[in-house]
Amino acid sequence: MTKPPFSPSKTKLPLLFLLLSSILFLVNSQFSPAERATLLNLKREWGNPPTLQSWDATSSPCDWPEIKCSGDGSVISISVNNYNINGSIPESISTLEYLTVLDLSFNSFSGNFPTAILNCSKLQHLDLSQNLFVGNIPANIDWLKALQYLDLSANNFTGDIPPEIGNLTQLKILHLYMNFFEGIYPKEISNLVNLEALRLAYNGFSPAAIPPEFGKLRNIKYIWMRQANVVGEIPESFVNLSSLEHLDLAENSMVGEIPSGLFLLKNLSEVYLFKNRFSGNIPQVIESLNLVEVDLSMNNLTGLIPEDFGKLRNLELLNLFANNLYGEVSPSLGLIPSLKNFRVFKNNLSGKLPPEMGNHSKLEAFEVSDNHFTGNLPENLCAGGTLTGVVAFNNYLSGEIPKSLGNCPTLRSVQLYGNDLSGEVPLGLWTTLNLSSIILNDNSFSGHLPNIVAWNFIRLEISNNKFSGEIPPGVSSWARLIVFKASNNMFTGQIPQELTSLPQLITLTLDGNSLSGELPSVIVSWKSLTTLNLARNKLSGPIPPVFGSLPDLLDLDFSQNELSGQIPPQLGQLKLSSLNLSSNQLTGRIPQEFDNMAYGNSFLNNPHLCARNSISNLRSCDRKVKKTKKLSPRILAVVLILALILFLVTILMILFLIKDYRQKKLTRDLATWKLTSFHRLDFTEVNILSSLSESNMIGSGGSGKVYKIPVDRFGQYVAVKRIWSDRKMDHLLEKEFHAEIQILGSVRHSNIVKLLCCISSDDSKLLVYEYLDNQSLDRWLHRKKDFFLDSPVVLDWPVRLNIAIGAAQGLCYMHHDCTPPIIHRDVKSSNILLDSDFKAKIADFGLAKILKKKNEPNTMSAVAGSFGYIAPEYAYTTRVNEKIDVYSFGVVLLELVTGREPSDGSENTSLAEWAWKQYGQEKPVADFIDYEIKQSCYLEDMETVFKLGLMCTSPLPTSRPSMKEVLQILQRCRSLEGHDKKAEKDHDAAPLLREDKYLYSYKCNSKKLIDESGNSLVSLV
Repeated sequence: MTKPPFSPSKTKLPLLFLLLSSILFLVNSQFSPAERATLLNLKREWGNPPTLQSWDATSSPCDWPEIKCSGDGSVISISVNNYNINGSIPESISTLEYLTVLDLSFNSFSGNFPTAILNCSKLQHLDLSQNLFVGNIPANIDWLKALQYLDLSANNFTGDIPPEIGNLTQLKILHLYMNFFEGIYPKEISNLVNLEALRLAYNGFSPAAIPPEFGKLRNIKYIWMRQANVVGEIPESFVNLSSLEHLDLAENSMVGEIPSGLFLLKNLSEVYLFKNRFSGNIPQVIESLNLVEVDLSMNNLTGLIPEDFGKLRNLELLNLFANNLYGEVSPSLGLIPSLKNFRVFKNNLSGKLPPEMGNHSKLEAFEVSDNHFTGNLPENLCAGGTLTGVVAFNNYLSGEIPKSLGNCPTLRSVQLYGNDLSGEVPLGLWTTLNLSSIILNDNSFSGHLPNIVAWNFIRLEISNNKFSGEIPPGVSSWARLIVFKASNNMFTGQIPQELTSLPQLITLTLDGNSLSGELPSVIVSWKSLTTLNLARNKLSGPIPPVFGSLPDLLDLDFSQNELSGQIPPQLGQLKLSSLNLSSNQLTGRIPQEFDNMAYGNSFLNNPHLCARNSISNLRSCDRKVKKTKKLSPRILAVVLILALILFLVTILMILFLIKDYRQKKLTRDLATWKLTSFHRLDFTEVNILSSLSESNMIGSGGSGKVYKIPVDRFGQYVAVKRIWSDRKMDHLLEKEFHAEIQILGSVRHSNIVKLLCCISSDDSKLLVYEYLDNQSLDRWLHRKKDFFLDSPVVLDWPVRLNIAIGAAQGLCYMHHDCTPPIIHRDVKSSNILLDSDFKAKIADFGLAKILKKKNEPNTMSAVAGSFGYIAPEYAYTTRVNEKIDVYSFGVVLLELVTGREPSDGSENTSLAEWAWKQYGQEKPVADFIDYEIKQSCYLEDMETVFKLGLMCTSPLPTSRPSMKEVLQILQRCRSLEGHDKKAEKDHDAAPLLREDKYLYSYKCNSKKLIDESGNSLVSLV
């Protein structure tokens, strides 16, 4: 049989393979020396960054990781995404005539739009996003006729979007969000017939309606115009956008009704019309079966919820909250098989809730609060086994809590306060595996408290109900509880000693019950307690002095009880903002610290109390003193001398014995300690261990104590954090120790506290840090501890801005520059430390977590963090990403601007919730600013940072900026370091204020920041 034509024999195959390999090698080895010279020139212009080490004069550019070449060796792609490069783009780049891809995103390039790129006529993909470019987009942008992808987002571009951009007819992706564009969005964009994604969000456009011509974008899938100053109505022409999948017109000023045909789009998967000002009814014509997410929240929509929503069989998310909708919710909505999120809170809805809700789908969130609903809660909300939250407060609901909620392992939060609900709480609900909070205030619930609750239980509010019985001794197992409010119930018996062992408890209110017996004479923990209210009970006996040792207590109320005896003078050590001991049977003189008019109403109806000063309602103390027989001066002198000699001898003997004992113990125990250093040290473990005394302690927390230890004779100190380790009980503390060692031992950044070494033994572990003179930010902002209360120093705005920038730099490094990235998980003002120059450093990584590989899910076994700083989604899910740090940092920004504490909102709200409420009511931001720093020339910058804090604390994690974006915005509030003569000349020599080694250039009369060219910088937010 003959071989087929051109079929090589087996003997010829190796020769053919060798020939092909040789040809490929020759092709790949070909390159243009001129193009290599151009690339090396780029490297020099960019300061020879270490990330481009492979670019050298001895190798082919086609072998460099950042470069791709065509078959003939021509450079066709440059990609240096997130390479930490700064500088500008030189003209020589135009010599790369075959370049099709240029990606310079996530760097620090500056200057105007690099016009040399316009000569690269074959360019198809251009990404300059996340840089520091300024100026206008050039009108001749349309020279890039082949362009399919254009991303200029997150820069400082200004002016108008040139209409010539509409000539780029091959364009599929256009990203211009997060800039400073001031004009309108040109209707010529409608000429981009191939466009699939249009993102114009977060710009300061002039108020304008969406051009109706946008209806010509038949291939558009994604329109994002959030905070783009959109006015008017949604164009009727949008019914022609047959490919649309995502529409986001959030936070604008749009009006009118939603076009009926909008819901007929066959592929629409997301509709976001968040925080607009629409009016009118929701259209009844809703027939598409492809809608997956509908979000019409935070508008002024009126009318009924259309029954046809129930026809959307693929609907997963229905957000209609914060509108003026009324009427009943159709039962058909409970039959949607794919519904996961149902949020209709803050409307005027009434009638019964859909009884089948949750019975046919894997419901995750059910939020119907602030309406007029009646009847029972749906019985099977957790039938799908995925429910995380039930939020139905402030309605007229009646009946009992569905027993099925007691068998819902995913449930994290139950908020049913302000209804007419009754009966007992299902026993299984208390111990639901992941439950973190129950808020049942203002109902008619009855029954007893359980001995055991869920392991992660942090908040219990059951005030104004009919709970009875004693507070169980098992309350000591509620170790993570932060808030316990049980006012106005029918509890009896004594306050159990076990209640004082809750280390994280901040608020405890048991007023208006029938508790009896004496107050606890020993307090095991309560180191974090700020509010204690035991008023209107039947408590008796004296007030134990131990209550004067609670370090953070601010509000104390023991009024309307049967307490007797004298007020212990130790209470005078507390820095109380409110004190009420009225209507008891107390006797004697009130402590000197309370003997002033500030506490004039704190002691009413205690007839046997007296005061030295003239406090209303208290009698004056009797100052008569019995006369005693005086000793002669000679005898008195002899007695005093003998007593002094005896005292000195005793002290010397005690000191000698203590020193001898410590030296022997230190020598005996030194062998059990192990030192692991991370930096060059000028001390040994002996220096540290010998100084761990109570006199050197400067703080304490849930995991141990902190000491200030001298390490030499020249006034150098270190901070030592001591963590006790019980291998049977404190497994979590052991994990915290290893987490902090793992992270801080390898991290090197000027805005992250330096871990010098660790010293460990079997029962103790010591972390030795650099000592920062000005301690933590919260002590300066909230005037904590005696030194700060008495100090006249106030952090002015420039210093606060520097602190925000420094902390942001530390977090930005953790999120974007560490491999793998690091999540702190406990960002708060007390974990931002300040050195002698008020430079901020991030501290306390005991709760931090190193992320796994990209796209790999990250979960935590517990909700960590501090009350007031915890992101809302963290109560519903254990999935962790950097946005929880962004939320917490946003709370810190709000603290810096307002001076308020993180829990300092109105009742049942945090600072973030309070700030959003004030902003939603359109109150002037100037009303919220800390009065101590309210200066007219900084008001605009303070407003910028306040709004940035709102962005960071957005309820939706996807709406929060990254820390890199946060840092860029903060840096725009500060002019470049150094004197700028041109800026001074062009702007009347604006005053230069030197704070913390930075120079600021402000023109106070115009309240605008100016950049190095003297141009006004308009804030992103």
